Amino acid sequence: MVIFDWILGISPHLHCDSFLGNDNTGNRHGLLVPFSTTDQELQHLRNSLPDSVALQRIEERLSALGNVIACNDHVALVHPEVDRETEEIIADVLKVEVFRQTVADNVLVGSYCALSNQGGLVHPKTSVQDQDELSSLLQIPLVAGTVNRGSDVIGAGLVVNDWCAFTGLETTATEISVIEATFKLQGQQSTAVIGEMRDALIDNWA
Repeated sequence: MVIFDWILGISPHLHCDSFLGNDNTGNRHGLLVPFSTTDQELQHLRNSLPDSVALQRIEERLSALGNVIACNDHVALVHPEVDRETEEIIADVLKVEVFRQTVADNVLVGSYCALSNQGGLVHPKTSVQDQDELSSLLQIPLVAGTVNRGSDVIGAGLVVNDWCAFTGLETTATEISVIEATFKLQGQQSTAVIGEMRDALIDNWA
């Protein structure tokens, strides 16, 4: 999941695909997109990103990058079978340590967890032992949970950074409470940031 300290308010369809979260991943240091991203799309993204954020197109057979990479600003978990060159690009562009891992025996780590610099939500069947191991690698607390009324595909229903989270419409009050606690989103700073973002979104769509 993307842990930007900025919000990318644009609506490109990468290589005619409406499932943007599956195709790309990033953090405050950089954004990775699949090799099938066109030059026009790449330029549109470059024009929309802060200059401090690197943009890299990756030639990787596991092209749904959002499904095979989960990261925050410091560490990335990746599919055990990503190319060695891809692993090096991830480390260089996102400025993270990279670990080949699974989440609850699932190789699609980006689909089955969501990370920020404050915490992480992982597949509900992740064992306590695996949670402890992953938490040690990531240096953040982890909680097993669900989104969208019991869905274990965390990455498909949650986008989170250090200040706010967006979840699927079916996410229950209990699930939201777990998300808020896990990612430490209840503070006054978070409330202020969310208010500003909501106002900006309303202005943009008005």
